[in-house]
Amino acid sequence: MPGGRLTQQERQQIALGLADGLAYAEIARRLDRPTSTITREVMRNGGPTGYRADLAHRATERRTRRRGQAASRGPQAPAQARGRDAEAVREYEETFTTVLMQSGMPKMTARVLACLTLADAGSLTASELVQRLQVSPASVSKAVAFLDEQGLIRRERDERRRDRYVVDDDVWYQSMIASARALTQIVETARQGVGVLGPGTPAAARLENIARFLDFVSESTVRAAEQAREVLHTKAEAASGGTAEPNSDRG
Repeated sequence: MPGGRLTQQERQQIALGLADGLAYAEIARRLDRPTSTITREVMRNGGPTGYRADLAHRATERRTRRRGQAASRGPQAPAQARGRDAEAVREYEETFTTVLMQSGMPKMTARVLACLTLADAGSLTASELVQRLQVSPASVSKAVAFLDEQGLIRRERDERRRDRYVVDDDVWYQSMIASARALTQIVETARQGVGVLGPGTPAAARLENIARFLDFVSESTVRAAEQAREVLHTKAEAASGGTAEPNSDRG
């Protein structure tokens, strides 16, 4: 399997494969590349409908030049901390970002969340995010506002009264609960529609089915999230060597 960066010819083959409706795995097979390489390449260069081989190639060259310039000025992030391979960390951060984007998250939002998640401290200031990601303050501001609204991060003030954006270990639990609450609002609205449209009518029956389905999903999501949180919390206590009985402070 060939290594190294994608060539311009390979990018042209990717563009042709996308135009033909091929799956990432099939394009990867034809190029003898990992599927993750093709997925990452497409998602960070316009997505499956906006990918252009020449633009992607030029964008990669620009990123390579920027990284070289940043390296010449000195390290912009502690990627080598704890004996890590800086290049491996960078590649993994791009892969994690791509996966978040595939879940429907906007690109800059995914980059910010990945950056925060992979920081050992689990928190960064806006200026630190700007420096690490090499983007504008406005881009970071918009991304953290979205993440805060979704419950994926929280804001706190540090000793210098700067906003610090934090990813808690509980972040995905909080996000799932927020998602379940949003489903509950849809359920309530759908059931209001049943009364407006008249019970027994086709449209009302459709709304009732939507409400029942989403109500079940919402309740199941909350139940699963609570159970998973309980298990993970107990394991964390055990791993830390705590002697307290599990669940002793929980209802």
